[in-house]
Amino acid sequence: MEENRILEVKNLQLSFQLDVGTNHVIRDISFHLNRGETLAIVGESGSGKSVTTKAILGLIDDNGAVEEGSILFRLNKNGKEEIVDLLHSTKSFMQKNIRGSKIAIIFQDPMTSLDPTMTIGNQIMESMLEHKLVKSKKEALERTRNLLDLVGIDHPDKRMKQYPHQLSGGMRQRIVIAIALACEPDLLIADEPTTALDVTIQSQILELIKDIQKKTGVAIIFITHDLGVVANVADRVAVMYAGKIVEEGLASEVYYDPRHPYTWGLLSSIPSLDGKEEEILSIPGSPPNLIHPPKGDAFAYRSSYALAIDFEEVPPMFKVSETHFVASWLLHPDAPKVEMPDVLKKRLNQYSHSKEV
Repeated sequence: MEENRILEVKNLQLSFQLDVGTNHVIRDISFHLNRGETLAIVGESGSGKSVTTKAILGLIDDNGAVEEGSILFRLNKNGKEEIVDLLHSTKSFMQKNIRGSKIAIIFQDPMTSLDPTMTIGNQIMESMLEHKLVKSKKEALERTRNLLDLVGIDHPDKRMKQYPHQLSGGMRQRIVIAIALACEPDLLIADEPTTALDVTIQSQILELIKDIQKKTGVAIIFITHDLGVVANVADRVAVMYAGKIVEEGLASEVYYDPRHPYTWGLLSSIPSLDGKEEEILSIPGSPPNLIHPPKGDAFAYRSSYALAIDFEEVPPMFKVSETHFVASWLLHPDAPKVEMPDVLKKRLNQYSHSKEV
């Protein structure tokens, strides 16, 4: 594990046993996260994004089974660093040393994350008191005030005495973020944290997460189905489809030089920046049934760019640059030259121009 990496997922394979058969939800994925960076994991519902984060936290349901792989985490405990495999750690170890204290998560719906019977102040203090991060209630109160200030909540003493139902949706999500940050985690997982919010509040929360990372240096995994959401937040992007990572690279590479047809489809479905009516491409068909995973490239059956080999063999990860990798036979030296759709070219030119101005 390289020195700058805080997390490294290697060859993870995970399935769930259902009445109708074995559902192969994660099919040999590998990725890493560096200290202080944001990795966005993007894909349609059912692609395996959230299950991956649950595996990191050791929260897989009883019918789930890890078939292969490791999840290495650089744990800093009492000033000493050690690398632990989260997949093979006990529940008690995860609860005592990892969840909440070293790895925290923000869920998409704050109302299901907050306890309606507890005041905001007590919910924020609960974690830091449980993990003995503070020595007294007075110190906990002061840290809570500081956290509320960090997440942009005004009148902290008043808010600490209030209950979740007394706050707006945007304020409740800020509280959830404050709770996640209470124990100063090294890794923050944001699982669709803006989906339940309107566009204006969504933008505010994204800016808040970005600002918090600058101030605290926390590493972030951002889960979303919408590539447009993380355009200005992510350092790197991993695109998932049918339990596999099909494209990974710097955000600038994935947004402005995408190479996988699935990534083309995701980018083409983002509305234009100027709000003008223009063609928005949707991806035809539906993701495959992973109880019976298709042979070859799982996206071939939805792609108009599929080659004969796509229906026979799983493509390897082709190297586009030192940081950009794509699992598509279109990148094979002998493959025919295929360009992205014109509507996407136009959209990317528009994004590029907006960045310049």
